Amino acid sequence: MDFATFLIQCLNALQYGLLLFLIASGLTLIFGIMGVINLAHGSFYMIGAYLAYALAPLVTASFGGEFFSTIGVGLIFSIILGYILEWAFFSYLYKREHLQQVLMTYGLILVFEELRSMLVGDDVHGVSIPSYLDVALPLSDMMTYPLYRLFISAVCLLLALAMWFVFTRTRLGMMIRAGTTNREMVESLGIDITLLYRIVFAAGVALAAFAGMIAAPISSVYPGMGDGVLIICFVVVIIGGVGSIKGAMLAALLIGLVDTFGKLLLPQMAGVLVYVLMAFILLWRPRGLFKV
Repeated sequence: MDFATFLIQCLNALQYGLLLFLIASGLTLIFGIMGVINLAHGSFYMIGAYLAYALAPLVTASFGGEFFSTIGVGLIFSIILGYILEWAFFSYLYKREHLQQVLMTYGLILVFEELRSMLVGDDVHGVSIPSYLDVALPLSDMMTYPLYRLFISAVCLLLALAMWFVFTRTRLGMMIRAGTTNREMVESLGIDITLLYRIVFAAGVALAAFAGMIAAPISSVYPGMGDGVLIICFVVVIIGGVGSIKGAMLAALLIGLVDTFGKLLLPQMAGVLVYVLMAFILLWRPRGLFKV
């Protein structure tokens, strides 16, 4: 393996790991902080991808914009969707058993899939990369690397820094962390924990949908695309430690490296290497790398 090939694989691993972190961070917020096992989280990723496909012609015709206008409208829609879902369904699950949470969220998967089929159909769709990002950077005389993949990595890093700042340096982050530890105490201090949880849930939905929107141009848009993402996101949360944003970041990057280089070096075992990694880490640290 020459240096250019190694560099491309490292960049692919970084891009995949950061995108995976963006999706899993929303699941970490909902699962780790609010205590809800949300099997529908992968559907939010799928919804984001389909929003990027469906909204692009409408937003372009209405606002004259292109990619970023579509993402902006899609984010507003996903935040509203998350707020409504928390109010209508998830707010009743916090004190329920995990089995009831699983049944409810699995039912939402079926609803979202049926609505997707009715509204958009079952075909595979593509989303165009913006022309100013649809270029390749030369890495050697023979090899190039797409600028759009670097754009995805940069955006995910910026959002990761933003999340770190919110959780560690703001009053909102302090209230969220306190609500995770002792909900009754936070309520006794006059903080509206119901509104706080609603904001957290809407943010988790928006993160997953945003990941779907920026991933759509490189992964295409197809039915059931959230199913595989959901499984790997739970692996990220388990490896990183339930509720830990820092752990989710490290776990996602590790999975990105193992998955990318596993497909290159051990293609026959590529499908199981991530789960082998999870098994070894849990043997070493049963509660994950950074259990909060």
